[in-house]
Amino acid sequence: MSRKEYDVKDLSLAEQGRNRIEWAAQEMPVLRAIAERFEKEKPLEGIRMSGCLHITTETANLARALVAGGADLVLCASNPLSTQDDVAAALVSFFEVPTYAIKGEDNETYYAHIRAALDHRPNMTMDDGADLVSTLHKERTDQIDEVIAGTEETTTGVIRLRAMAKDGALRFPVLAVNDAMTKHLFDNRYGTGQSTLDGIIRATNVLIAGKVVVVAGYGWCSRGIAMRADGLGANVVITEVDPLRALEAMMDGFRVMPMIEAAAIGDIFVTSTGNVNVIDRPHFEVMKDGAIVANSGHFNVEINIPALEEMAVEKRRPRPFVDQYWLPDGRRIHLLGEGRLVNLAAAEGHPASVMDMSFANQALGAIYMLRNADKLEKKVYVIPKEVDQEIARLKLEAMGVRIDTLTPEQEKYLTSWEEGT
Repeated sequence: MSRKEYDVKDLSLAEQGRNRIEWAAQEMPVLRAIAERFEKEKPLEGIRMSGCLHITTETANLARALVAGGADLVLCASNPLSTQDDVAAALVSFFEVPTYAIKGEDNETYYAHIRAALDHRPNMTMDDGADLVSTLHKERTDQIDEVIAGTEETTTGVIRLRAMAKDGALRFPVLAVNDAMTKHLFDNRYGTGQSTLDGIIRATNVLIAGKVVVVAGYGWCSRGIAMRADGLGANVVITEVDPLRALEAMMDGFRVMPMIEAAAIGDIFVTSTGNVNVIDRPHFEVMKDGAIVANSGHFNVEINIPALEEMAVEKRRPRPFVDQYWLPDGRRIHLLGEGRLVNLAAAEGHPASVMDMSFANQALGAIYMLRNADKLEKKVYVIPKEVDQEIARLKLEAMGVRIDTLTPEQEKYLTSWEEGT
């Protein structure tokens, strides 16, 4: 490839990246089975795809499956701190996927990379946060008619896309991969839960046991974080705006209170809501000395970092991925990963075995959208139940787990109304 076809940190990292990609592949049997099928059927032949995704070992294995299916694929990063530079190098050097991603890239470079991916003139988009789609709709309206459909991986991205659809701004159909049961029940809960705590521990090396861990929100990602923090011995507090989720958190055994009350007692704070300024100036004003603040939502807007910058009289970096803000009264607040996804900024993201299902949804979801595009409206769709169940079946099969099937008598009973007690 020529230099114009990629922008990565260092191609000499490629061998290391390839080894890690192949290591992750061992834990991704469902995606591997799909790649083998794609290799034979070539369902993506002639399709130009642009993916704005976290450039990780798991994403590289998704890219391999898409290319096996015939896709002409270009990748860029979906977050400035989530790129694994060795993986980006391997994608370019060994797998011939043009990739635009450098860990720690500034905002200008981030959007330059998105525009480079759009220069590919995609027929299909694959997004993680909807920055690719929103940039396409804002800056490249002349290209939109070339796009058949798209897929979206995250809760945050789905929220943005549904807002676009509601306003009549969305100009092609998009599949909400995030809403698949095999995605949010496993990736969001078990993946985010484990990788978020992994990121916090790697960044700080603090003991979680005995700490008051405040988790903002009680959606699927936050549930996973709360579950894992609880498992490590933390005293978990949940903050919520939804009464049903707050009630569920109470029934699950967690304390529930407003953030302003939790801010005064928390040792570690984690946001994962998809909303803005969930932790704000009033909360910083009452936090303990040494409070640790992290975000596991897609964008770095959940913590009001500008307010913290204004309040601080000094800023230090005592450890990688830890910014220490000194307040006028001598208190210190520690922000992890610049407020970006702590599980990818300070760790490696979700384990491969859980991303196996999420990326199986991306791959099969892309095929579904292409085959049905002429029947779909310009809105956000949920992945079909049969695709979801097929992925679950493949995962169980790969794990060596067998389940029951309904007998003809049972099927008849479930579809009839005549039989009662």
